[in-house]
Amino acid sequence: MKAIVLDIDGTLLTSEKKISPLTKEYLIKAQKKGIKLILASGRPTTGMWDISEELEMEKYNGLLVSYNGSKVVDCQSATELFNQPMTMEVGKQVLEHLKQFDVAVMIDKGDYMYVNDVFKGWIDYQGKPLNIIEYEARGGKYKLCEKDDLADFLDTPINKILTAGNPTYLAEVSEQMKNPFKNQLNCVFTAEFYFEFTAQGIDKAKALDTVLSPLGIKRQDIMAFGDGHNDRTMLAYAGMGIAMDNAVDDLKKVADRGTGSNDEEGIVTILKEFL
Repeated sequence: MKAIVLDIDGTLLTSEKKISPLTKEYLIKAQKKGIKLILASGRPTTGMWDISEELEMEKYNGLLVSYNGSKVVDCQSATELFNQPMTMEVGKQVLEHLKQFDVAVMIDKGDYMYVNDVFKGWIDYQGKPLNIIEYEARGGKYKLCEKDDLADFLDTPINKILTAGNPTYLAEVSEQMKNPFKNQLNCVFTAEFYFEFTAQGIDKAKALDTVLSPLGIKRQDIMAFGDGHNDRTMLAYAGMGIAMDNAVDDLKKVADRGTGSNDEEGIVTILKEFL
């Protein structure tokens, strides 16, 4: 094993959004043995740095795969190793199309996350109200800014367009949301309340193959952990794909094996066998 790849939410982090002390201990131990640690998430890069610092990834040349594989950054130098956004023109088309749906639309640029209305991001999640706009802004370390027309505002290529809504509603309209772009973009659920758009052909597996192959790390050298739909290609690509017990059923079908949940030291259970 030469590399360990971890999804973040629902995999590395517990339900309390923390890394358990034992998981942290084993991941640092793995890096000390020369194994490259890679975080692969739908999160923006800005929302991953704190976690990489906690895991000492700068010291051990770790990598951050952000925006579902649209960008890869080296933790030590902070340089981009891979970046494939969608074009500005296609981004504008998506944002225009999304106006007809009852979803919160979020895009980022620099230090800011842009939305139509900071007060209209409430969704019902597991029977509790959740302000998804505030949640995303805080998680990505963004300042918030309102724009009446996001399609008109967009003036650069964009790594990801994020939409959020109540799970039942999203399940009903997701096909309509992606239909005009299904041959142009990668459109995927990353949680039951998130539906995201990235450039065509972009996913976590593509990003891993692009940056790891030149380093001499082949797919059979990789162990990957995940829990969501957007982890499917990553687990299928890795030599050993491991689904958390809390993973969606679709992911468990392609995994080589399972482990405990993100609240049950599922990562540690596997690493104990190999370290």
